[in-house]
Amino acid sequence: MRSCVIVVENLPVPFDRRVWQEAQALHADGWRVSVICPRTSRHPLTYEEINGIAVYRHSLPFEARGRLGFVLEYMAALFHEFRLLIRVHRERGFDVIQICNPPDLLFLAAAPWKLFGKKVVFDHHDICPELFAAKFGKTIILRRLMLMLEWATFKVADIVVSTNESFREIAMHRGRKKPSDVVTVYSIPAKAMMRRTQPRADVRAKASCILGYLGIIGDQDGVDHLVRMMSHLVHERRCPDVHAVVVGDGPALASVRELASSLEMNRHLTFTGYLSGDELLTYLSSFDIGIVPDPPTEYNDKISMNKIFEYSALGIPSVAYPLAETKRLLGEAAVYSQDHTISGLADACYQLIRDPAERARRGQHAGELAERKFNWAAEASKYAAAYRRFAQMPEQVVETTEVIGPLP
Repeated sequence: MRSCVIVVENLPVPFDRRVWQEAQALHADGWRVSVICPRTSRHPLTYEEINGIAVYRHSLPFEARGRLGFVLEYMAALFHEFRLLIRVHRERGFDVIQICNPPDLLFLAAAPWKLFGKKVVFDHHDICPELFAAKFGKTIILRRLMLMLEWATFKVADIVVSTNESFREIAMHRGRKKPSDVVTVYSIPAKAMMRRTQPRADVRAKASCILGYLGIIGDQDGVDHLVRMMSHLVHERRCPDVHAVVVGDGPALASVRELASSLEMNRHLTFTGYLSGDELLTYLSSFDIGIVPDPPTEYNDKISMNKIFEYSALGIPSVAYPLAETKRLLGEAAVYSQDHTISGLADACYQLIRDPAERARRGQHAGELAERKFNWAAEASKYAAAYRRFAQMPEQVVETTEVIGPLP
């Protein structure tokens, strides 16, 4: 049996939905799969086996925000990744190492194993030069460093799995990878994981129109824009019968809560924290409009946000800034701000708040789009085929649509 190990640093498994679905797809295709990831309070076990997949977790000193914090986190993670790769090799073996960024440092843990004939897959989750520019500002030194680390990661990788076509272009141009060595696999939720349920009565009672956000709450994710947008709707647009639910957690949650208090918006906002399983689905099923508040940056313009696929899977129309990748994916399933301002985002949202018929039309379009194009089974087949091709395995049929594991 062929075996592989997936190394991811920024989120634990199975909370990292993309990595968990990839692990299940490989397991269904006949691979022995191990995963190395961080340990958190929600996923505290240093080792467990879930649905036949071995998960090895390591501790991190803290969740980094500043530059020094990131350096300390990355150094600690690399130490544990080196250590656990040796353990996985001893206990289960592996033919392939898959590294998932950020950061573009995991090639350091994978590269020595190429001397022993192991293959390396780079699962290109983020474009780190643009991500770090969004976090810390554009500096020549930082940009050059991040491009160098990105190039080294591409160089070590035998194949690249890109999360969208923009990333694929980067792999071929900045990474100098051959087109045949880069495959695009979108982070689409499996149908079994995303389904409409009965909405929460307490949420629906808060207002006639419920806005929602789902995702990580980081400095670059724009949840502060959502809070300011709500203030504009309530105070400038005189639209009091609206409520926003923010589902998720992250390093910027505390500052976003403080902003909501300073703008006197606590009555119009609910922060649920991290949710999973049926509880998550009941909240999502309460949304009338899904907000994509990620502000216009070089980074956000190129990424495919998971929440886009999740809103669409439930037939929820989206409101977003006019980001290139977002517009390419959603088309008419979303309403876009006419400019890059918070008032523009509020105006786009107001179009759907005041027009339930248009909201329903856009929501139906989102659901049809998800049914027609956002199909994890197809993405999983591409992903497994890429592994099989470069590992020279025989063709198999990958059954993924009914593989059900813990919800993220």
